[in-house]
Amino acid sequence: MEKLGREADHISDKETPSKSNTAKSRKIHIHSVLKLINSSIFFILFPFPLLASDEPFTGASNTGGTGLMEIPTARVIKENSYRFGVSQVYPYRRYYVNISPFKGTEIYGGVTEILDLKMRSPGWSGYGNYKDKVINFKVQILPEGKYIPALAIGIMDPHGTRLYPSQYVVASKQIWPFDFTVGFGNGRFGKRPLPPQGEGVKIEMLQETKQWLKDSQFFWGVEFAPSEKFSLMFEYSPIKYHKQTNDPAQAKHFRDPVPSPYNFGLRLKPYKWLELDVSYQRGKQIGLNLSMNFNIGRPLIPIYDPPYVESQEAKNLPTYERLALALYNLGFININIDIKENQLWIEAENTKYYYNTKAIDVILRNIVPILDEKIHTINITLTERGIPLFRFTTTREDAIDFLREKLTVKEFLYLSTITTDVTQTLDTPKSYVKAFRYGIKPSLQTFLNDPSGFFKYRFGVSAWLSYNLWDGTSLVTAVETYPINNISSVNKPLSIPVRSDIADYKNKKVSLSKLMLEQIYKMPKEIYLRGAVGLLEVQYAGIDVEIAKPLFDGRVLIGLSGSVVKKRDPNDPFEFKSDQIYKTAFVNTRIHFPEQEVAIDLKTGRFLGGDKGVRITVSKFINGVIISAWYSFTNTSVFRDEFNRGYHDKGIAVTIPIRLFRGSDSRTTYSYALSPWTRDVAQDIEHHTNLFDFISRNTKIYLDKDFGKY
Repeated sequence: MEKLGREADHISDKETPSKSNTAKSRKIHIHSVLKLINSSIFFILFPFPLLASDEPFTGASNTGGTGLMEIPTARVIKENSYRFGVSQVYPYRRYYVNISPFKGTEIYGGVTEILDLKMRSPGWSGYGNYKDKVINFKVQILPEGKYIPALAIGIMDPHGTRLYPSQYVVASKQIWPFDFTVGFGNGRFGKRPLPPQGEGVKIEMLQETKQWLKDSQFFWGVEFAPSEKFSLMFEYSPIKYHKQTNDPAQAKHFRDPVPSPYNFGLRLKPYKWLELDVSYQRGKQIGLNLSMNFNIGRPLIPIYDPPYVESQEAKNLPTYERLALALYNLGFININIDIKENQLWIEAENTKYYYNTKAIDVILRNIVPILDEKIHTINITLTERGIPLFRFTTTREDAIDFLREKLTVKEFLYLSTITTDVTQTLDTPKSYVKAFRYGIKPSLQTFLNDPSGFFKYRFGVSAWLSYNLWDGTSLVTAVETYPINNISSVNKPLSIPVRSDIADYKNKKVSLSKLMLEQIYKMPKEIYLRGAVGLLEVQYAGIDVEIAKPLFDGRVLIGLSGSVVKKRDPNDPFEFKSDQIYKTAFVNTRIHFPEQEVAIDLKTGRFLGGDKGVRITVSKFINGVIISAWYSFTNTSVFRDEFNRGYHDKGIAVTIPIRLFRGSDSRTTYSYALSPWTRDVAQDIEHHTNLFDFISRNTKIYLDKDFGKY
């Protein structure tokens, strides 16, 4: 993380107003006096010549967004960073996460628990205290400049029950070491509570601007940071707790106005990544807020992969065997090597390096010292399950200059060639062939917000084994065991229960989640085909097919997919629950924006429940971490229950490479998703392999981008 505190070049020398030219005369004109006063005030308020950094004034408010205590500021956390924490100011306890996938933005939210307020509705007796889920957004539309403050717009809780909603505009200005904030917002900060929204999004600031102006109130505060290690906070909060009648806490805890709208706080930062706030709020409550801050995708342990050291025995082997042995020790399998005239041809499968471009770099660094001087051209083809992904071609001389840093990455790529339309492989015998693959990793799955209990989970181990029958064809099986498992539900399956009965499958301590045959085939013109048959996932078995093709060097991917499946019996892995057949059919599109590392997916067609429409997914790739969010628009009239009709499936997911935690490179990733399993709208089966994911970072546009990026 960057060092907290203001950089030296953000502080200007004190400017002294010029004096009147009539120094010999003691008479000073009124105009000169006014000019002097105006200049002095101006330079006191706006003393900085450059854009100011938001740090160190980027601490967490009670809700996890950047702010003081109850009020937000115009500050935002750094791009590609995240924060998580917990705060408590009675009667609220909040668990939050805040991420900044783009510069000047924050997406934050979590769960608000109301202490000492039990859920007493029928069927909710085991739920515990009342809890509310929320998601908020903040965009800094204007960074702080020499004469202008930072300006941000915030949207809080725009969807669903809207217990704590607001839309606000806020400005913050540094006068070092102070940071002053003034804001204006409705809803939680306004004169009256806002009504629930249900499905869809309500933003009064845009949809009912006059009413927003009428309902909004001002808030303000200041933070004083004399040190990197601590700061003091003071704020005026306009929240009228006794009038927030939509808040379930109001009737029990806020029948009368709070004693004071002024809050005081101490923000401690013993480490760059750790923050503890202690505050006195509402004139009677002690507040605590503990948060941790990290950069997304930054390894907790530095990644180091030792170079290959060739033994004396290996040096006596023929060149083919020396090269193959080196590649195998570096983490490659299914190695094929051929030398024709002055050209070296290498085919190998990368089993170790997260980026395939790093695999190319590793190969070059370790084979070039072994090569005879007569080798002029080096051709390296990386494969996956026997499928050629791309070929990298360079000369031995250029590779040597690149490794000696005589060529930059850009220059080296200009002199080299990357070919993705590769379908043919070498016909010479392979060495270090590995037909069996396996993997095992701990698994934590959560089942949240069920009436029988808010937090339910299962913890155990998931393992998979595959056997490559021939190029592109794998027999795959996966087993999961969860000795710690308390998942159950009092919810009844809905009218077309394609997912709303998931608890019947999740509550098993041991399950056979996959037993399938999968074939991937790459045709000329970069057309990929995939087919799978068998037990496709924990709930469904049947046939799944897909076709995909990249366009414009991979900037756009297009494809078709579909499945015909039956639901498995949760109590018998080889039986079906019924004879009912479920079908899906989709037109798939993915648009890459490599400059921003963003992808937008459109899945359009028929979903498992028979509803037709589109699901939109937006993904952000940050140093190997993939953060995704999706939202659906489908015709839900096929459902007979009120819970699915009019509903929009939505959720968020994150994929994290294990390389961030182990200190060495790895291709293994962990995925976690949050999505309502109690609905059946816009559902698809799980796919062991998704062709778009198989293709995306092996297209020309990303291979050029990823080279040297590790």
